[in-house]
Amino acid sequence: IIQDTSGENETIRQADLVEMPLLVYVSREKSPEHLHHFKGGALNVLLRVSGVISNSPYILGLDCDMYCNDPTSARQAMCFHLDPKTSSSLAFVQFPQKFHNFNEHDIYDGSLRSGYRLQWPGMDGLKGPFLTGTGHYIRRESLYGNFKHKGIDLAELKDTFGESNLFIKSLHQSYEHKNVNGENLSNVLQQETEVLASCSYEHQTKWGEEVGFSYQSVSEDFFTGFILHCKGWTSTYLDPSRPQFLGTSTTNLNDVLIQGTRWASGLIDVSISRFCPLLYGPSRMSLLLSMCYGEMSLFPLLYCLPLWCFATLPQLCLLNGIPLYPEVSSPFFMVFSFIFLSAICKHLQEVISTGGSVYTWRNEQRIWMIKSVTSHFYGSMDAIMKLLGLRKASFLPTNKVLDNEQVKRYEMGQFDFQTSSVFLVPMVSLMILNVAALVCGVIRMIAVGNWDKLFAQVLLSLYILIINFAIVEGMIVRKDKGRISPSAILLSSVFFVTFLFFGSIILI
Repeated sequence: IIQDTSGENETIRQADLVEMPLLVYVSREKSPEHLHHFKGGALNVLLRVSGVISNSPYILGLDCDMYCNDPTSARQAMCFHLDPKTSSSLAFVQFPQKFHNFNEHDIYDGSLRSGYRLQWPGMDGLKGPFLTGTGHYIRRESLYGNFKHKGIDLAELKDTFGESNLFIKSLHQSYEHKNVNGENLSNVLQQETEVLASCSYEHQTKWGEEVGFSYQSVSEDFFTGFILHCKGWTSTYLDPSRPQFLGTSTTNLNDVLIQGTRWASGLIDVSISRFCPLLYGPSRMSLLLSMCYGEMSLFPLLYCLPLWCFATLPQLCLLNGIPLYPEVSSPFFMVFSFIFLSAICKHLQEVISTGGSVYTWRNEQRIWMIKSVTSHFYGSMDAIMKLLGLRKASFLPTNKVLDNEQVKRYEMGQFDFQTSSVFLVPMVSLMILNVAALVCGVIRMIAVGNWDKLFAQVLLSLYILIINFAIVEGMIVRKDKGRISPSAILLSSVFFVTFLFFGSIILI
């Protein structure tokens, strides 16, 4: 559906009609017989339709829940896009993603402090940051691949961009359609845009492969930015003191974990494909930039596997009276202590240096642990199953509707545990395991007296419980609607007993 809405309100003042830009609503066609490629497919439809209507050389990409907080954002971005020293290779200007609704507690790390305050500025010193799915001004030409449009055979262009002659004409920067000054779209142009938005237009073309936003991953922004950097394009990061765009952050655990699972799946899609940044990147970009992309694409796996090990194996050994770490009196104990404490202190230093507090550090540690054993794990498994052909690609968008009760709990700094058992059971099972390990370890140290052998394991369980006390509170203390349900606790207890039984047999 292509609808010109710029002249619908007849009561608008004449002065506004002169200055009002053409406003077009696009709803792409979908069919079960054709892959629509989720958000990437929608972006490519908008890219084609806008190409024959305005053909603007620069495009602003925003999520549906974001709004412009500063009308000078375009001018600030153009300072980079039109700079003669950088404009020839600059693909996009990326603003940080900021939100109007997260509070001082920020219990779900909605500000994404680590990314937007450390990783993106750091990459800006190389060839520029990742492409984020929102808040960027991107050059249209960069999305059309490495095709030099002058002198290329028309048949080759149609094989690449599709059958629309009007769109192929728009590939030339000099193209400008006549109906761009607030006039209604002509019937011919409207019919052409409907063809460009149809579900079958991309069939046997290079859309999503060599032109447009990439379809390789459901994290189309990350992968598209990676390919642009591989082709020699650069980017820049712009973080003014006044937020240029503001959106709505997730304010409940269910949305946070669903969103995290989708991101993890998309990133692992890239890391286990032939476009793995650590293999595909070094010959096309600097080694440091390849490592940045490699770390980002692999971090769900790099986090979930160690976290599952640290949350289960020392505790299982402790319950069976098996020392796992060196004795306190051993010189090697200092090595383990140094690694553990230095990692914690380094994270704390990063948080403090970027304007955070000890509470920020605690909240980030907690949500990192929760995501690692849930969304990062499920997202990684989802990507691997897709690679093996055991599962089809899926895209579950983040919920944009706010629930008043959930928002109230969020404002109070309380976790909302109204989420699927798929997410709850791993968290609660691990808490039960760590509580049991802590109690059993303290009893063993008092009764047997071998505290120096078990001290490290007891300390680890204690640390996990302190950081994740909100989960224990949701299990035992809280009685409100956002608590952890008794059925989830019961199911988690069954999983705990099963794991303890089979794990003990393997250890013994």
